Amino acid sequence: MRILVVGGSGLIGTHVVGVLRGRGHPVTTVARTAQPGVDHLLDLESAAIDDLRPLLAGHDGVVLATRADEQRVLRRPAHPLLRRELVEPVVRLFTAARQEGLTRGVVMGSYYTHFDRSHPQWGLAARHSYIRCRWEQAREGRAAAGPDLPVAVLELPFVFGRVGDRLPNWAGPLDRWARSRAPLVVPAGGTATVSAHSVADIAADALEQARGGDIPVADENLSWVEMMTRIAEAVGRPRRVGRLPAAAVRASLRCGGLLHGLAGREAGINPTHFADLLLAELFLTPTTGRSLDPALRDTFTAPASAVGGTHP
Repeated sequence: MRILVVGGSGLIGTHVVGVLRGRGHPVTTVARTAQPGVDHLLDLESAAIDDLRPLLAGHDGVVLATRADEQRVLRRPAHPLLRRELVEPVVRLFTAARQEGLTRGVVMGSYYTHFDRSHPQWGLAARHSYIRCRWEQAREGRAAAGPDLPVAVLELPFVFGRVGDRLPNWAGPLDRWARSRAPLVVPAGGTATVSAHSVADIAADALEQARGGDIPVADENLSWVEMMTRIAEAVGRPRRVGRLPAAAVRASLRCGGLLHGLAGREAGINPTHFADLLLAELFLTPTTGRSLDPALRDTFTAPASAVGGTHP
């Protein structure tokens, strides 16, 4: 099968391209900026259906491997802006894919939709514009695709890995914190985690099987303490990780939400309610059973001088 990968130069997209080609599938890559290995330049947010159809022609499937920064602070209300970035381009992409006769698709989504589905009492889509848009992206994208083009949505947690200088957008702050002499103190709770390579394998499986539906993806479930402990070890500064009181987590994030509101701003994940997520165990089952360690080491690399050394 011949696959078009949109976002093919990013962390996940590059792994998807590599896995598909390793399985013998021809791949065409599309990205917003010129990079080695990018076949076509296109800004998906501004591309019309007529711009997309020639790129999709002759392909069997399409992968949307772009990611969004859910923590980015936007002008209030954030929902219309996020719809223009997350939802409307996907509707145009899958409308064009259906018109060109494609028979399979994959979208990289968020594990927050899994928890909104499994814990409706949390009201995640009502509280967080980003999660609401992820729901709309899946629902409206599938409606545009129609019944003959099944679309699998991979519900992704924290994704670890590296391709050249391309890293997860949250990796830099955690790397600097782990390398610093500041105390490592985190909330209770935890998260599912996955490597970019595992994501690519599961995406390729979904394409080969022409599978639709929502697919939660995880290699390991880690508490925040476990995750930061392993990051500190990976950067070469292993030390004890403490736990923040829940009341302190809630108070600080509510203060952040209040400041956003006073400034007429809003984040895709509303900090007023973000503490509920940080303090929960956002774990996925089943997991792949693969170790996260290789991807974690790729994401957070110890300096050469620290290898085999000791630390205070």
